[in-house]
Amino acid sequence: MKRRHFLRFAAATTGALAARPLYAAAARAPRVLVRSAWQSVNIGDIAHTPGALALLQRHFPEAELTLWPRNLEFGARELLVKAFPKVRFVDGIIGKDGKPSTPELARAFAECDIAVHASAAHFSASADFTAWKKITGKPYGVLGITFDPVSRIGAGRESEGGTLRELRALMEKRPLGGIDPAMRALVEGAAFVFLRDTISRDYLRREGIKTPLLEFGPDTVFGFDLRNDAAAGEFLRASGLEPGKFVCVIPRLRYTPYHLMKEDRRYSPTGARNDTERTRDTINTRTVESDHARLRDMITAWTKATKMKVLVCAEMTYQVELGRTQILEKLPGDLRRSVVWRDRYWMPDEATSVYAQSLCVVGVEPHSLIMSLAAGTPVMHVRQPTDTFKGHMFRDLGLGDWLFEIEETGGAQLATTLGKITADPTASRARAREAMAGVEKIQQRMIAAVRVSVRT
Repeated sequence: MKRRHFLRFAAATTGALAARPLYAAAARAPRVLVRSAWQSVNIGDIAHTPGALALLQRHFPEAELTLWPRNLEFGARELLVKAFPKVRFVDGIIGKDGKPSTPELARAFAECDIAVHASAAHFSASADFTAWKKITGKPYGVLGITFDPVSRIGAGRESEGGTLRELRALMEKRPLGGIDPAMRALVEGAAFVFLRDTISRDYLRREGIKTPLLEFGPDTVFGFDLRNDAAAGEFLRASGLEPGKFVCVIPRLRYTPYHLMKEDRRYSPTGARNDTERTRDTINTRTVESDHARLRDMITAWTKATKMKVLVCAEMTYQVELGRTQILEKLPGDLRRSVVWRDRYWMPDEATSVYAQSLCVVGVEPHSLIMSLAAGTPVMHVRQPTDTFKGHMFRDLGLGDWLFEIEETGGAQLATTLGKITADPTASRARAREAMAGVEKIQQRMIAAVRVSVRT
């Protein structure tokens, strides 16, 4: 279905869904359990959670929300507690016995009417939702994930990936029946499943998934609206960056080196590597120079043409140093005066306040770009072939000319597009707002699905 037709469909059906009765008798407020907060070393993963909570509060204001986070570090918990004082937090895991490990989590299972999975790289909490289904028998649903069985092969033979065009073609050639039976049962048992890219949606439809509601639904980060203007203003002043006179650039390796990131408690602090990690390191080593040479060439051409500045910043903790070693230090000495390197990690509220004051955000990581669009700032996504399908969401929203495959794009082409975006910031921002207007219509549809799935 073409985007404009989908948006008309979403607008037409949202009202009908919302009008359906929520309860036979309004004995109490509906209660929603939100599973999210997958990791804190990535401001995009942090932003999934406040994005989902904000959308639920905006479009389902009578609901009582409970957040079940997996990981909240580096100030992420404090950020959420301050921003959402009415949200109840419960900690715990599903134990080996298949039951909640803490009394507060068990109580949430008993009291909440529906469980909602926020956006993620895949059905990240499938085991948790299997337990929810078995223990409670109550409805559950998914808001904006990717379902990608082909871009990564794993177990010591990591895929080199491909362009979105190649991956879609590969998906269409796969034999039917490629979904694990347990996963199929879980997905088909959901009241609704929203996929954040149409490649994932089309794949599940091709597999014959019978979920009552299976549609395209953008990443919950599009709902992120937190700001820290004070911290952003102080940083910009200290860095000599003037609002509306700089762009942001975010680097990335083909594969995230989790085994070297001691901050991530899930991984060994010794940096010991298994076969998969060694293979990923080999791919990263082979591609890091050519990938970032494209960004450096773009920066060189754009700064010479405009005499404006570039902020090199990070979406993940490891990218702080990556920006220094692969961008700043490899630029000619005279150009370094035009580049500011942010030497520390940040929270998504401060990052978004900076992105909102930039002319454009160019990222190999996509979630800072989503936060930027939500703030009204135009973006360019330079996608790597090892990434999942999620980058296709920019094309799904009508921004395909702001999406680039890194191995098919040179620095000169990136600089040309960046020049066009920044030469007419008013028109570029209007286009970003137009894309967000489409997103917001679909978001209403997504939360309406949560509302009508609740049962007494």
